[in-house]
Amino acid sequence: MQKANEFEHGLDGNSGIKRRFSKYANIQYTHDSAEELVKNTDDLSEMIKHHVEHQRPRLDVLDDYYKGDNTAISVLQRRKEDDKADHRARHNYAKYVSNFMQGFLVGVPIAMSHKDESTQAKIKQINETIEDAALNADLILDLSIYGRAYELLHRNHDDEVKVYLSSPLETFLIYDNTIEKNIVAAVRYFVVGYGDNQKIKVELYTEKRIYTYYTSNLGDYSLKHDDDVEHPFGAVPINEHSNNRFRQGDFENVLDLIDLYDAAQSDTANYMTDLNDAMLKISGNLELTPEEAKKMKEANILFLKPASDNAEGKEGNVDADYIYKQYDVSGSEAYKSRLQIDIHKMTNTPDLTDSKINEQSGVPQSGEAMKYKLFGLEQIRINKERLFKRSLNRRYKLINNVMALASEASDGEFEGLTYKFTPNLPKSTKDSVDMFNAVGGELSQETKLKIIPMIVEDPEEEQKKIDEERSQRRQSQSSRFMAN
Repeated sequence: MQKANEFEHGLDGNSGIKRRFSKYANIQYTHDSAEELVKNTDDLSEMIKHHVEHQRPRLDVLDDYYKGDNTAISVLQRRKEDDKADHRARHNYAKYVSNFMQGFLVGVPIAMSHKDESTQAKIKQINETIEDAALNADLILDLSIYGRAYELLHRNHDDEVKVYLSSPLETFLIYDNTIEKNIVAAVRYFVVGYGDNQKIKVELYTEKRIYTYYTSNLGDYSLKHDDDVEHPFGAVPINEHSNNRFRQGDFENVLDLIDLYDAAQSDTANYMTDLNDAMLKISGNLELTPEEAKKMKEANILFLKPASDNAEGKEGNVDADYIYKQYDVSGSEAYKSRLQIDIHKMTNTPDLTDSKINEQSGVPQSGEAMKYKLFGLEQIRINKERLFKRSLNRRYKLINNVMALASEASDGEFEGLTYKFTPNLPKSTKDSVDMFNAVGGELSQETKLKIIPMIVEDPEEEQKKIDEERSQRRQSQSSRFMAN
């Protein structure tokens, strides 16, 4: 691996092109073997130093934008005139994009199935233990923000396998140099201690053991071994998920557009504020001192008494109005609208406030019609799903390994799992029912109840109630017949 000081932060070493992030802000670390890393921790120290200096800045900025702390508008110098407004408007498009992606992909939880019933029961129990729906939603959100996500598998004291989210800001994997890119080790590092006693704790996960190291302080990346323990997973127990081939976040390519929109809206706000504080212009010959004029302006009233204009004692003419910068309202609004359109276009997310989302009649479009508008997003979803399925397979392989060791499952039992992703799109039940009826289809009562979940929460329970009511009616009718 290249040494950290050989990387030119923020610049392309060949062309000198200025970049928002370091050219090496998204590289994957490689090494020959975990054994060599453990024997000589210098390379591990270099990787951590490089991650702090080159990878963390990008991740921190993406984190800031998702939380609404847009960095570009924050660092602009103040306007030159001290008496002018200096609004800094931040628009959280990043959160809109990532939350939309999260809801679209896993708003409906991923359904898992296996052809073997006993294996299916085990998978169901595992997913209840690890709370897979919440875990997967968090992973998809991290993927959308940072372009990568990590999960840590752990066997607790109750002999339960747990899977925890691990922050991309403090986690990375190390791969070998082969074309297969096998995982050699994983690293988690974080600051511990307080004040002057702060230092970095490093956890190195290998195929069989977990090594713990500490630095002497925050500025020194030299590692001192503290402890190591064995783990039962049979492979590195940290799993990496990728958002795409380049590990790029969903709003990362529109950060400049978000900055431009922030600036444009801030300029508009500054103009409107400055307009209220426009300069007062008084024309004419009048007996008015500057102090009197200031008091009148603060009182929001002007009483102007013109001085005599000539020897005959006739009064002169006076006039008062405000001087302010002319504002191109239509041009400015068109510019901001164009920025908004570009943000949605480049991220393949719909603008749900756009009137074009609805038909001319004002009736919302059907789910099928919306799919055509979301065609670009659908292609992104397909790629995300393929990568996520691959990393999910590794998760359950690791769980299978430790369960097989504990004689809770057989080797390779969890192979063959299938995953069903359901895009969380608005659906027109009426259109589907009308189409089904048009071709002469018939549905059972239970299926009909399942179609209307907004009214019936538990179709099976509702069917039991219907059957009971029918039985009671038959008994009542039978009793009346016998009585007659």
